[in-house]
Amino acid sequence: MAGQLIVSVSGVSDRTLTEVDAFCELLDARGVPASFLVAPRIKGGYRLDSDAPTVEWLADRRERGDAIVLHGFDEAATKKRRGEFATLPAHEANLRLMAADRVLEHLGLRTRLFAAPGWTVSQGTVTALPRNGFRLLAGLSGITDLARPDFGEPVAIYQHEVTMFWACGVTPQAVALAARPDLMITHEPGIMFLTDLPRDQDIRSEI
Repeated sequence: MAGQLIVSVSGVSDRTLTEVDAFCELLDARGVPASFLVAPRIKGGYRLDSDAPTVEWLADRRERGDAIVLHGFDEAATKKRRGEFATLPAHEANLRLMAADRVLEHLGLRTRLFAAPGWTVSQGTVTALPRNGFRLLAGLSGITDLARPDFGEPVAIYQHEVTMFWACGVTPQAVALAARPDLMITHEPGIMFLTDLPRDQDIRSEI
């Protein structure tokens, strides 16, 4: 199966719109789709909600089949040489994602796609993304479908709920497949209890 070329474009604003539009015309002529990495606020005091021409242009490009990708919330509020979502705990990532999502929804540019600035995300951010309805995460290692977990069925996570890691029986199975140890002690499938008693001994009376 042949791969498809998709070009991602960032830094779209009133200052770059003419050049970006000309570049996209070249992509259109070659049948290459684009994704636009958009953030409500970037350095230099720029705010997307004060840039009506860019908002209108982005909305038109999406109508024509291109994608809008949330690319952070407030670049100016981050420390130097550190991506905005690189080290955030889930609570802080959740607040930033909610704020960015509301801005894009207000502008008619709401998206379910996310790519962090610097392409680096913390585990807290990964936890917070599906809470806010995001379905795809683009990072350094590839694209993650947040609606398709590695095991089991996707679970809806609501605003008042807090996700937690549960080390069920699938976890040691994944570890064993990846590490391939010579010896590993775990539980029998469907029996979440580990003991040194023989398998054929009825342990119910021992508990």
